[in-house]
Amino acid sequence: MKAKKITIAVALLLVVGLTLNNALYTVSEVEQVIITQFGKPIGEPIVDAGLHIKAPFIQQVNAIDKRVLEWNGAPSDMPTKDKLYISVNIFARWRITEPLQYFLRLRDERSAQSRLDDILGSETRNSVAKHKLIEIIRTSADRKPLREGLLSELDADTKIGALVPIHKGRQMVEAEIFTAAAEKVQVFGIELLDIRFKRINYNESVRPKIYERMVSERRQIAERFLSEGNGEAARIRGDRVRELNKIQSEAYRQVEEIRGQADGKAAQIYAQAYNQSPQAVSLFEFTRTMQAYPSIMADDTTLILSTDSDLFKFLKGMEAISDSKIKKKD
Repeated sequence: MKAKKITIAVALLLVVGLTLNNALYTVSEVEQVIITQFGKPIGEPIVDAGLHIKAPFIQQVNAIDKRVLEWNGAPSDMPTKDKLYISVNIFARWRITEPLQYFLRLRDERSAQSRLDDILGSETRNSVAKHKLIEIIRTSADRKPLREGLLSELDADTKIGALVPIHKGRQMVEAEIFTAAAEKVQVFGIELLDIRFKRINYNESVRPKIYERMVSERRQIAERFLSEGNGEAARIRGDRVRELNKIQSEAYRQVEEIRGQADGKAAQIYAQAYNQSPQAVSLFEFTRTMQAYPSIMADDTTLILSTDSDLFKFLKGMEAISDSKIKKKD
């Protein structure tokens, strides 16, 4: 009888223990709990951490994370406004703000990730299709050429090297995606915190063609720069030759002017020196004639002079002097 009572007591303790174990539950600081009874939510979500109680066996605890959660999208190929296919990879951060709504519509995180794939992927595709590639790549609209005015002189029809104007930039494109997606995920009890482009690249099929076009454009720009440089060099060389000729001409003119002034001054000095007496005039004529002889005669020079020539006058006088000296010696 006593053993039977002990068995009954132990059984009761086990039942009470199991009942308490199933009725009591804890909520951690990073969780919020939805209590369901036969699959349907009962009461308000429990968001306070601590020990709580529920109806045993017929009610279930459904823990929902209330931390900031990750969403990483798979790379997806999509076209831009300028018909370039690019591979876009984005990521986002989100959290559950309305656990009851979240539980009724999605139940678990795997379903939420799948729904985020659909919504965020769709909004990203729509936004990329409305913007050119440069708008998605560049962060801001602050773009200036390295040399002002040089690229603007390129051919208007080819647009080689021209800087495409940016009106928004990558940050504003991300903001557009965030605004459109946040409103759609809100109905699931989810708050979208942020969304960013992780990686943007050309599609594998068009990447070689894009690189070839980029190389071709840069080569044409380089040839245009080289042509402009050669033209500028030719202009500089022409200016140099023109300036050199001008300087030489001006220097020659100044030299001739100085030389003329010097000759005039010398002639004036000679005139003043030799016009003082008839003897001085004769001496001047004699010295000037003697200076002229070396200039007009060499060893093999033959002169034919008239008897009344000024040059012959002094030579004739020398001959007469030489004859008189010979006679005196005889």
